[in-house]
Amino acid sequence: MTPFRSYAFFQQGRIGIGALAALLVFVGGLALAWWIVSQPPRVERRPPPPPTPPVVDVITTEQRLQSPTLEGFGRVEAEKATELASRVAGQLERFGEGVLPGRVVEQGEPVAYIDQADLRLALEDAEAQLANAQAQLALEQAEQQRARSEYESFGRQLSAERRSLVLREPQLRQAQAQLTQARVVRDQAALNLERATLTAPWRAMVQERLVGAGSLLSQGTAVVSLVGVEQFWVRASLPGESLDWLSPGGSVTLSSQGWPEGASREGTLLSILPNLEENGLQAQLLIAVDDPLALDHDGPALRMGDVLRVAFHTTAEEPLIALPSAALRPGEQVWWVDDENRLQRTQVTLAYRGQDDVLVRSGLAPGQRVVVAGLAQPREGQEVRLRQRGDTPAQNEGAAR
Repeated sequence: MTPFRSYAFFQQGRIGIGALAALLVFVGGLALAWWIVSQPPRVERRPPPPPTPPVVDVITTEQRLQSPTLEGFGRVEAEKATELASRVAGQLERFGEGVLPGRVVEQGEPVAYIDQADLRLALEDAEAQLANAQAQLALEQAEQQRARSEYESFGRQLSAERRSLVLREPQLRQAQAQLTQARVVRDQAALNLERATLTAPWRAMVQERLVGAGSLLSQGTAVVSLVGVEQFWVRASLPGESLDWLSPGGSVTLSSQGWPEGASREGTLLSILPNLEENGLQAQLLIAVDDPLALDHDGPALRMGDVLRVAFHTTAEEPLIALPSAALRPGEQVWWVDDENRLQRTQVTLAYRGQDDVLVRSGLAPGQRVVVAGLAQPREGQEVRLRQRGDTPAQNEGAAR
């Protein structure tokens, strides 16, 4: 074989081996890629971290002698109010001096004057009739004495009936009756003349003049409207379960948004009314306030129709635990935290339930930590972290540990 052919054969062998090696590399790459694709991803599984205990607000219970401060609303009304009316007919001559709406008149002070001319004439006529009746009685008494003398001189005994006629006893009784009647007419005429001057029945404020001077009045015509200024009443409403804490004579504090800041008036619980309020069926209470218009003392004045906030100061006390209303759950249940910072549940008996707080009679002990906020879906035994009211963050972390 010539050298040229040997070299050609050698070159052909090298090309075949190289192609085979490339093919093997390609196939191996494909196999490796398929294996990688076909294998599922491997994720390292770790146990989930424990849930973080929720942070709750708690208060520490304290039992002491106490009673609730009952609050409600009441409306001011007059204790005395009247429309002073004329008791005689006549023409209204004039009103008393200073009798104007908003002015105060003292008890017995003249309020209005009715023309007295006709009433004076009626009194004079009645006095004349009385004098005539007195004269008739005197004449009849003289006649009776004359008849008695004649009867005694006659010397005969008559029956009781005939004796009464002879002695003119019926005529005497008639004269006495006419005298009494004349005296009544005279007294009535004098009383009508006195009633021509209308006076205030008690210390009062003039609300309104109901007629004008010169008006013709009949008996019973209202002349002026008066309201007593010595005392007003406040009619308040409270839930019926609050009445156990109240008794007549208790102290009451009244306040209003329309008064200066911090201003208040004191009143006295007068009575608990037997009827319920029409809207809401709440119990009604009557409160008395002396000098309501502040005429003799400093302080805000009450006005009829005002709506006031009423705070009753109860006197009956018993050992109770006070809690904010937020601590009370449906069914009168309370959640508290034990020494291991785990939730526990208990049912309580309430002595009083208010809008902002409640008083617990039983079911809790002093020193328990009651949850007041921070619970979403509580369960017994659940671990919690405490956030005491008023604590610093450092204290919170210490409590949680």
